[in-house]
Amino acid sequence: MFSVTVRDHIMIAHSFRGEVFGPAQRLHGATFLVDATFRREQLDDDNIVVDIGLATQELGAVVSELNYRNLDNEPDFAGINTSTEFLAKVIADRLAERIDKGALGEGARGIAAIGVTLHESHVAWASYERAL
Repeated sequence: MFSVTVRDHIMIAHSFRGEVFGPAQRLHGATFLVDATFRREQLDDDNIVVDIGLATQELGAVVSELNYRNLDNEPDFAGINTSTEFLAKVIADRLAERIDKGALGEGARGIAAIGVTLHESHVAWASYERAL
């Protein structure tokens, strides 16, 4: 399996419901380093996994929809605990939609899977991977 990873970051505010979250139940900020990994079994006709420039551009567009937002106030996330794991899935799903619409080029239609990792710090991160 071949892979290409591109990186960006987001800064959000949110709070959680549930005792398991302790003090994070209060409104707090989070800065995530975001890695999006595109995987495929065979390289495309240009011998690449995906156009790195387009992948970087589209990841940037997806994270810009979340950046500098209080997710508690976003209608898409009403009543949802926007955990790191959950946000990794949101970003992966939104990238998959962009691939389906051709935003990453026709060659990207051969991508088999997308994985998104959100790094909360140098010691903790969460990931989500989905097939296409």
